[in-house]
Amino acid sequence: MRNDRIIPGLILVLIGAAFLLHNYGYIHVHFVNFLYLWPIFLVIGGVNLIFANNRSPWATVVKIAVVIAGFALLIFGNFGNRYHFWPRTYYDYRNDNNNDNSDDDDDDSDSTSNKSGITVTKEEGHSLFSEQYTADTRIAKLNISGGGTTYNLSDTTNQLFAATTKEFFGKYELTHHKQDSVYVLDFNMQKNHGHSFSWNGDNKANSATFKLNPNPIWEIDVETGATELNFDLSKFKVRSLKLSGGAASFHVKLGQPMAATNVEVSTGVSEVVINIPQNAACSITTDSGLSSNQFDGFTKKSDDSYETPGFANAKNKLRLKISGGISDFKVTRY
Repeated sequence: MRNDRIIPGLILVLIGAAFLLHNYGYIHVHFVNFLYLWPIFLVIGGVNLIFANNRSPWATVVKIAVVIAGFALLIFGNFGNRYHFWPRTYYDYRNDNNNDNSDDDDDDSDSTSNKSGITVTKEEGHSLFSEQYTADTRIAKLNISGGGTTYNLSDTTNQLFAATTKEFFGKYELTHHKQDSVYVLDFNMQKNHGHSFSWNGDNKANSATFKLNPNPIWEIDVETGATELNFDLSKFKVRSLKLSGGAASFHVKLGQPMAATNVEVSTGVSEVVINIPQNAACSITTDSGLSSNQFDGFTKKSDDSYETPGFANAKNKLRLKISGGISDFKVTRY
């Protein structure tokens, strides 16, 4: 065998073996590593160029060792909450636009009500949003859109909705309307124009922390780009949850399902972890491309469907539908 064919052949063998072993459940491959650890291929290529004209046995051993070590890190490396999907950036608000003073992040404080009657309190560096709760609100829907933000939700409130935001680029807007009997809240990122963009290595990044009233039945729809999301929904009655993102990190904890609770997750290159109660009846349908799936405690029904024991006869059911390109999907039971 020619020496210069060993490394390309070994790379193909390792990639094929990894896919086969993953598909048959013998190993758990973190395919998202290929996107973020791609410089390993540069290292492998560089080592091969250095030793291109060296036919000695020790040079061959070095080249093979670098390939094996690199692939071991790519395939088996698990770095926890390891990826940051957008740079730590902020906008400089010193500009010549004609926004009102009440909209500037640098104001000491201001309190306004927008045209929808929602209370927005502006303080230096952050904003407070709130919407009052009325007893006739049985079903509420929360729509969230906007990337480059860390979204957190875990606590309850006596109001229908409350949010605290930190804003270093863009601004948030909260509006509401009625759709039949559903009270709809729209929380959106509004881009500012004319601000100078700068890269920064500090911790200046947008964030929004939500609180919800536990009394209504909730429908939640999140559509984002580069986002980190941490939702503990175990205290709320959730009828539906939709998560859509590009390069994102979604961590969600669900409570007991209603008669029918539906969760849909659609991602590009993301890390998705969903925690469900140990005794919850749950089914999973996947269309996950090259993604890595780990569903502990589930029985595989077909190539793309999984169920917990006794799902068919359960009264309350949780249905998960997961789709993605190159992502890590994990469903655990607590």
